[in-house]
Amino acid sequence: MSQLVYFFGNGKADGTRDLKAVLGGKGANLAEMTNLGVPVPPGFTIACSACIDFLRAGARPAGLEEEVAANLRKLEQASGRGFGDPANPLLVSVRSGAPVSMPGMMETILNLGLNDRTVVGLAQQSGNARFAYDSYRRFIQMYGDVVLGVPIQSFEHLLAAKRMTAGVATDAELSEDALRNLVEEYKQLVLHTTGAEFPMDPQTQLWGAIEAVWKSWMLKKAVDYRRVNGIAETLGTAVNVVAMVFGNMGDDSGTGVAFTRNPSTGEKRFYGEFLVNAQGEDVVAGIRTPLDIDEMANRLPSAYQELLATQERLEQHYRDMQDIEFTVERGRLFLLQTRTGKRTAAAAIRIADEMVAEGLISRTEAVKRVEPQQLDQVLHPIIDPSAHATPIATGLPASPGAASGRAVFDPDVAEQRAATGERVILVREETTPEDFHGIVAARAVLTARGGMTSHAAVVARGMGKCAVVGCKDIQVDVEHRRFTVNGATINEGDWITLDGASGRVFSGDLPTIPSDVVRVLSGKMHGADSRVYQSFARLLGWADEARRLRVRANADTPADARIARAFGAEGIGLCRTEHMFFEGDRITAMREMIVARDEGGRRRALAKLLPMQRQDFDGIFEAMAGYPVTIRLLDPPLHEFLPHGGEDAKRLARTLGMRREELNRLVEGLRETNPMLGHRGCRLGITYPEITEMQARAIFEAAVRVKRRGFEVRPEIMVPLVATVKEFENQRAIIEDAARQVLGAMGEDVPYTIGTMIELPRAALTADEIAAHAEFFSFGTNDLTQTTLGLSRDDAGRFLPGYVERGIFPDDPFQTIDVNGVGKLVRYAVTEGRRVRADLKTGICGEHGGDPRSIRFCHDAGLNYVSCSPFRVPIARLAAAHAALASGD
Repeated sequence: MSQLVYFFGNGKADGTRDLKAVLGGKGANLAEMTNLGVPVPPGFTIACSACIDFLRAGARPAGLEEEVAANLRKLEQASGRGFGDPANPLLVSVRSGAPVSMPGMMETILNLGLNDRTVVGLAQQSGNARFAYDSYRRFIQMYGDVVLGVPIQSFEHLLAAKRMTAGVATDAELSEDALRNLVEEYKQLVLHTTGAEFPMDPQTQLWGAIEAVWKSWMLKKAVDYRRVNGIAETLGTAVNVVAMVFGNMGDDSGTGVAFTRNPSTGEKRFYGEFLVNAQGEDVVAGIRTPLDIDEMANRLPSAYQELLATQERLEQHYRDMQDIEFTVERGRLFLLQTRTGKRTAAAAIRIADEMVAEGLISRTEAVKRVEPQQLDQVLHPIIDPSAHATPIATGLPASPGAASGRAVFDPDVAEQRAATGERVILVREETTPEDFHGIVAARAVLTARGGMTSHAAVVARGMGKCAVVGCKDIQVDVEHRRFTVNGATINEGDWITLDGASGRVFSGDLPTIPSDVVRVLSGKMHGADSRVYQSFARLLGWADEARRLRVRANADTPADARIARAFGAEGIGLCRTEHMFFEGDRITAMREMIVARDEGGRRRALAKLLPMQRQDFDGIFEAMAGYPVTIRLLDPPLHEFLPHGGEDAKRLARTLGMRREELNRLVEGLRETNPMLGHRGCRLGITYPEITEMQARAIFEAAVRVKRRGFEVRPEIMVPLVATVKEFENQRAIIEDAARQVLGAMGEDVPYTIGTMIELPRAALTADEIAAHAEFFSFGTNDLTQTTLGLSRDDAGRFLPGYVERGIFPDDPFQTIDVNGVGKLVRYAVTEGRRVRADLKTGICGEHGGDPRSIRFCHDAGLNYVSCSPFRVPIARLAAAHAALASGD
């Protein structure tokens, strides 16, 4: 039988940090710190596998009770106390700890082992009866809530009433007698709610707590967190049973949470908060607004100096920013946890950059440290300074960015309203892990209480959400769904704006401007003026050195092309020519072409469109000088360009000199039952070859003009929606004929290639035939997903989320590529195409081109490039580097 329980204590542990999958993150790091000689209270860890076995079988694993008993005896020896001993009681904490950090999502119980007899022993042992009964009431409250199912609010009501009758503002001011009475009231509450006495047997308490931690793996908040963060359900959580150390023994004791660097900005400065005469849950739950960690130097100077040295040692050992929990018991420091700290994207980028400069990590490690999706955060907008708005309140800047939304006061309401497309901001007195689904749905979070290490702050930072916490000026009234501040009232549904970088709260929906990174890249700010941009640029430079995949952008205008280049795009992978036709006079000329009665009429209208198209291509070629530009010929069905009634139809009829009825008949004649599979793409070019001819001429004329201005031009002409090689041959002949005419007449030579978009299963399956005539394939995975799965992207949103929730689809196939279906077609087409044409260039230009997991697939499938929207180019660059490093390329 494999070992299920691992002991740590007295400078030696059964495990190390390498056993994270077995011991969970918390257990593995407690073992590691013990082996390092860091002051850690002794304890033992029950392996994660026991959780999964218990949840599957509904019973404790065989042999576990004996292992726990043996390790409990070791713990008694290491601590010099007895579990249940009324004269010298050993008290323990029981805490969760999954292999992947899930802060606040599962349960913790402190002070376990207290009962009516051991509380007397604790009072005598400590010489502080008030402390003993404070610990006892905390234990009954935690155990009653987590294990016995007594609502936490019921305990809080009794506690608030006790403060009121005692005439005090905080729990720390309650007297010993008040706490003794509160303990009795808590026990009566448990009896009244559950019908049973509060358990006095420490062994019963221990197993009740262990099983509650296991069950908390399946709490809604934990399940939601795993779903959002892509954490496997099969990991389970470890259970850590650790000897209690007490931060609530008086003014020489305390507890806190700290980071070895600032988790919001990445600045290399010890950062955190602590409370005097408190236990750990008081800090992370936001029950009391804590003190800045620097104040600890004045309150607990000796422990503070030891903490400074220990945090530096831990960061050097783990070679990453650490999030640590600590307790000081009568001047003596103990560490209760260390883990890799959650951080904002700006902090992640800066920390990775500076740790390279410090020699702690390599450039490759720095690239791996920043998740591609995180880069999206540094592109978030900030409040426009020209708004000149006056803040109604200011709190702690827990997570940067700017966000506006309607105030909501309930996480369920936030989820419901966000599901309808509303922008909402969740406002709470303080958040708890039960609010997680509301935080996911909200644009931002505002709390009246809590510090920079409170639940709201930690979760928001990890998710890249804007957050302002500890905003003391606001009074939150959850019952009436409003908050008041300085005489003003914000009701549910009113607009508010948060500035997560400064902690300011504004009334109304304020305008925003691009972030520093975007402003630098768009030429509106000097890079030297932005610390974030400097680290951002260096990190992406290292990523570019590591990746094999090229990254292009989807861009339809010269302005988009310039933005794409600024973000590092190495060409355009998709220029959609139809978007150019919707502007100004162009749409009129386009409509003239569509309603023309014969080829002559169409050619006259196309002659008006040609210079317009040429002008667009001219600007795009210049913006992308030296880089390839893939131009897709006209793709959508013609009826999309026509009005469907109303004033637009009247105006068009007058402009074209047609009767309204005639125009209506023409529009109806073009309407299709299933336009996605109808008269579009290359089918239009085959029916109306003059359209393909005009577009090809515009491309080549623009290419010559730009070349004559001294720029290198590399046009790639892409034929859409090809199903058979005959269709491609037809269109290629028209394009080549236009090239001969234009380049011959203008006396210039412009290198160009002609390829196709693979967006139909038949095209993928006959890739060898098509590759004999096409120089490149671009996989249009949006349509290829629709035609492979038989799903309409516009309609499937009604049921796709349910498919993902039920595990029918692992992911939304329009967001992350369907590797086993669409992916197989892509791989087959690449293999078959290159069997015929060894130098066949292949890329992807659907929405998947900006999705990190899809980019990993593209790397593995041997594609040459991905193409995505300009603002996702940095994400794609970093994701391509991650893919290369993960595959060992």
